[in-house]
Amino acid sequence: MPHTTSHTTSQTIAERIEDLYGQPIAALEAHADTNPTGTMLAALTSSHTDLQLAERNITFQLQRLRELAHPEREIGRGEAGHLLDCARRIAESVATRDAHAKTVSAVLAGLHRVPATPSPPAAAPAVPASAAAPAATHTR
Repeated sequence: MPHTTSHTTSQTIAERIEDLYGQPIAALEAHADTNPTGTMLAALTSSHTDLQLAERNITFQLQRLRELAHPEREIGRGEAGHLLDCARRIAESVATRDAHAKTVSAVLAGLHRVPATPSPPAAAPAVPASAAAPAATHTR
């Protein structure tokens, strides 16, 4: 029975990026691809992609490890090497995922969505200056 791992870390990061920019992550990635360097959006979407790759590799390597370590399968010298390689790759991908998640989360925590500037109110009829200010009186 195949085991699937949900990619909750990358999903959470994607939602935070979407909240910040007010658009779906796919649209933001497409926009960032037009200017792939030098923008915060490009950095965030690139890190999100790296995070997704690490999560997919964790899922793949875990599945492979389960296949290699299946109770009905005999583990010889060659299989032992494959088991160790899968475990090493899982550890590397977990470290990569955690590093990207920590960095992107810290950046996102420092960024805030700027509220849309309200449109200026409809122009009120101009009031003549003489009517707007009380008349000055001079007394001696």
